[in-house]
Parts: sequence; C-alpha cells; structure tokens
Amino acid sequence: MTARAPAPSDEQEALLAALRRVAEPLATLAVQRGLPYATVDELLRRAFVGAADAAHPDMLPHRKVSRLATATGINRREVSRLLGVLRDAKASQQLPRRSLASEVFAHWMSDARYRDRRGEPKALRRQGRAPSFESLAQEITRDVHPRSLLDELLRLKLAQLNDENDTVALVRDAFVPSGDRVRMLQFLGHNVGDHLSGAVANVLGDGRRHFEQAIYAEGLSEASVQEVWQHIGELWKGLLAALVPALEGKVERDKPHEGATHRLRLGVYTFDENTAAAVPPARPRRSRKQ
Repeated sequence: MTARAPAPSDEQEALLAALRRVAEPLATLAVQRGLPYATVDELLRRAFVGAADAAHPDMLPHRKVSRLATATGINRREVSRLLGVLRDAKASQQLPRRSLASEVFAHWMSDARYRDRRGEPKALRRQGRAPSFESLAQEITRDVHPRSLLDELLRLKLAQLNDENDTVALVRDAFVPSGDRVRMLQFLGHNVGDHLSGAVANVLGDGRRHFEQAIYAEGLSEASVQEVWQHIGELWKGLLAALVPALEGKVERDKPHEGATHRLRLGVYTFDENTAAAVPPARPRRSRKQ
C-alpha cells in the first residue's frame, strides 16, 4: 500500500490561490507583449534564489549553495549560476533616476500658488516670475533647463503649450503618460511592486504594518462605476494637495539627518470588470425533430 501525500493546509491553499491571482495578470501581460515563458522563468528563478539568500545572510559560503538548493527546490549547479548572476547584477545596478516630469506634475497639481480658486491647476506663463512654468520647474531642479522639462511634459501629452499667449496648461488630471509604454511599464513595476511588497510584509509579520485597505462592491451598473471614478478623482486631487506639500517639507527637514534613508510610496488603485462578460454564455441546445 502506498502512503498518501499529506493534504495541503488551509494556509497553503490560500497561498496558492493568492499566487494564482497575482500570476494570471502577469502572464497576460507577458503573452500580450510577446515575452516568452523562458525569460519569465529565469526571472522567477533569480527571485527565488535572491529571496532565499536574503533569508540566510549569515550562512557560511561553503554551505550556502546546498542550503539555498534545499530552500528553493532548484538544483545546486543552477543555484551556483544564479548566485553569480545576482552578484553581477547587484554590482552593476544603478539607483533609478528621479522622474523630474512626475515631480513637476505633482507640484503643479498640489501647490496652492499654481492652482486656481477651484483647486484646478492654473495655465501658467511659460517664463517669468512666479507663478510661471519656469519658476515651477526651478523649484524642482536647477540641473535641468525648464524648457527641457516642458518638452518632456509635452512629449508625454501631459501639458499643452499655447504659442499665441506663451502659456502652458496641464491637459490630464492623473500622471499616466499617453503613448509612452516604457514609462507605463515602469509605473507598473514600481507601483505594483511596492504594493505587493507591503502586502507580503504584512502577511509575514515583520513588525511593521504597511497601510493597505480596499473597498469592494458588486452589482453596479456602468454608469455608477463612472460616477465613482469621478468621485475618486476629486478625492485624489484633495489628497495630493494635502500630502505633496507636507512630504516636500519633511524631505527638506530631514535632509541634514543621517537617518533620512527611507522612501515612501502612497497610491490609490481601482479595478472594475463586467462579471457577466467573464462568464461564457451557455451553448444553445440543438432542437431535434421527433
């Protein structure tokens, strides 16, 4: 008689269900963008070995490969190769460049000097004393010319230049670059990566609680969803107006301190789908003649 494998625990079942929910949209993105499974498999192997390595920081070098192979289920030769790949990648890794365009956008959306009485971003003179686009850009950085920052916002279709009166206006109310797939993918990686990292840290219980809340509703019409979207947009504008200046002030205050090494990302997300469309319609039965 062969022994039956132990039944997976409720926690393992919940973990697998959660991983399926995460993996399915990633697979959809990879397939739709022509990324083959072998490439994703290599990334996943590196991530597994990197996570196992981080979990055993004090492991003696001569025991590390065997321990990581046991922890990940990847054979020792492959673990050795992946450790070398990770070391090379870490040595050549550079800090991500600041997105100056996004900082200009956020400052324009949140600073009262650059908003009208209704809280909407003003159309600004391109040059001159504040409030102007030139003064706005120089408050973010003096290392890049304001015209270069303006050209980037124009390229991303986030701003519009009126040549007749030489003014600049925002044309979008959320920083989602239109037609810039590279930047959108960067946003996906940063936003979803940090969100998932916070959620995982909450589950593993590392002693910190990352803020993660959501509201769920079903049985809505398309019109109701659009109304909620509009409401969320207005709330987000208020949140930007309150938090961006506060965060900028804290960054300036903390600059002289050695402990100013933390970063913070705050986001709001929505997702809606037509659940009726997700269920395939029943196939009609063929009538049979008697």
